[in-house]
Amino acid sequence: MTERKIPTIMGTQHPDNANAPFWDSSQQPFISAYREMNEAFENFSELNVDEYMWDWEGKHADAAVIDRLFSTEYDYFKTNQIGRDKFLTFRFPNIWEEKGYNLMQAMTAILSSEDFAHDLGFAQRPLFETILPMAQRADQLIEMQVLFEKLANFKSVEFTRSDKNTPYIEMIPLFEDFDTQLHAPEILKEYLQLHEKHFGFRPKYLRVFLAGSDSALTAGFMSSITGNKLAIARLHEFAREENIEIYPISGTGSAIFRGGLSPKRIDRYIKEFPGVRTATVQSAFRYDFPIEDVQSAISELKAKLPVVEPLQISAEDQTILAEVAEESAAFYAHTLDQLVPDMQPIFKAFPKRRDRRQHVGVLGYSRSVDGIELPRAINFTGAFYSIGVPPEFIGFGRALENLNADHLSALVRNYPSMKKDFQELSHYVNLDALEVLKTQSPAWAEVERDIMILKAIFNLEVGPQTREEQQHAEIALQVVQIKDGAPIAVTALINRMAQLRHFLG
Repeated sequence: MTERKIPTIMGTQHPDNANAPFWDSSQQPFISAYREMNEAFENFSELNVDEYMWDWEGKHADAAVIDRLFSTEYDYFKTNQIGRDKFLTFRFPNIWEEKGYNLMQAMTAILSSEDFAHDLGFAQRPLFETILPMAQRADQLIEMQVLFEKLANFKSVEFTRSDKNTPYIEMIPLFEDFDTQLHAPEILKEYLQLHEKHFGFRPKYLRVFLAGSDSALTAGFMSSITGNKLAIARLHEFAREENIEIYPISGTGSAIFRGGLSPKRIDRYIKEFPGVRTATVQSAFRYDFPIEDVQSAISELKAKLPVVEPLQISAEDQTILAEVAEESAAFYAHTLDQLVPDMQPIFKAFPKRRDRRQHVGVLGYSRSVDGIELPRAINFTGAFYSIGVPPEFIGFGRALENLNADHLSALVRNYPSMKKDFQELSHYVNLDALEVLKTQSPAWAEVERDIMILKAIFNLEVGPQTREEQQHAEIALQVVQIKDGAPIAVTALINRMAQLRHFLG
């Protein structure tokens, strides 16, 4: 294999778009599994993304994706070869968290795609690395590689003797919660040892995926943004210590709560997360802005991300920020526990954008905090925006007020966009809607307190400032007033608000 090209831009299937995709003539924001192959091609050819995530985790996926891409767009892929110039990266199901029905199908698809590419005369196998979501331990990564190795060898002996498959696959761990992100270097150190023991060599490089959404969902925004920064800094330290190349991938949506990467905020992203080498551009990034803006934002990320100096955080600040994250998570969890029952009607009315498996039951799994089941991060984020309470505020104000001088200065030093972020977020707050909510549960008064603390500290203008924000606020009040009554009406209102703010959740 020639020198590996590391993708800078990864398109994903995260269903956070408010509008229909630019490539869809029916102008429907819902994207069925049958249209995702076409979507991947359009993202490669029109938006010039380097890599596209093909998701087998908790959703329906087309196993024939490579066959279809090569058959329908042969001329394009003859020049832009998958596995050399463009990359399609499977996200495996996590067999420790959900039923593994899909895993063997996904692995078989990787093997058969190698045969097909070989028959077409392509030098490079198209699929050679995969993502393991919710990775917790080094042995899980090795177990995936060993399973793949066994299947490849079995297929080569029993089914396709003339076509020998490569029995090795590269693993990208996806670390989703604060603890696994913080301890990513320790997990990777053990992985390198296990890898060398089993395969007899060390990988030349590692790609490591850091989630931005689920950490915010489970521990709050302050904990999430702190955890992401600590992980990026510590991964680059680890790379220097171990003399191995590490390329962090950051899983970020358009909402600030979910990382805040949108075509309007490229400078902020590069300032807040330097050292990320692959950015995920999710559905809202790609479909909720004019295509020219999306294309130029992608070009800017491609120019800047690979060369920006990685984030460095002193050992002292690392210790402090870990404490900040833990303290803030406690404020968030305490309040959230009491808000979730009030939010159920909004969660249930949330519009669908993809063919997902049911979130609970035999096929799925669900996220929970303190034993309370939560929806997926996109639905959660959008639901709070839809009642005029951006979830970034929950617990953040009280946590900030509670920090001692050292903790506060460390947070300010390491989160330069904090004031600007909350200036933007405050325009989506509807205090009238909050008054209605306060009659339902006293916990909403805690959120109001968060907002008022941040208003005082940052001198925020709380409430809408533009016509779009004004419309957003008016609809939020309607949602709060009818939320238990008419789910279809609430769904339509949620859709309209999503268009006004350029993301669903």
